[in-house]
Amino acid sequence: MIFGKKIKELREERGLLQRQLSAALEIDTPMYSKIERGERKAKRSQIPIMASLFEVDEKELLTIWLADKVLDTVEDASEVKNDAIAYVQNEIENG
Repeated sequence: MIFGKKIKELREERGLLQRQLSAALEIDTPMYSKIERGERKAKRSQIPIMASLFEVDEKELLTIWLADKVLDTVEDASEVKNDAIAYVQNEIENG
């Protein structure tokens, strides 16, 4: 849900309407609303469009999008999620 929260914040800061974002993303407004509420996931291909509209760094927005996916993946594994994240971090660092 961190991605939805972030894009809602960015949209409101810039005074944009949900219908403006949904038109740019070529989806209907209810679908965009669900993305903001965390009920649906944005597609990877939508990130550059959003970054451009919000005038933010695409890499930053992509990072938040991916972090949200990671959190969703480990959400139900509370007893091992910290270990799993540490393992992945180690793999990333040691390539």
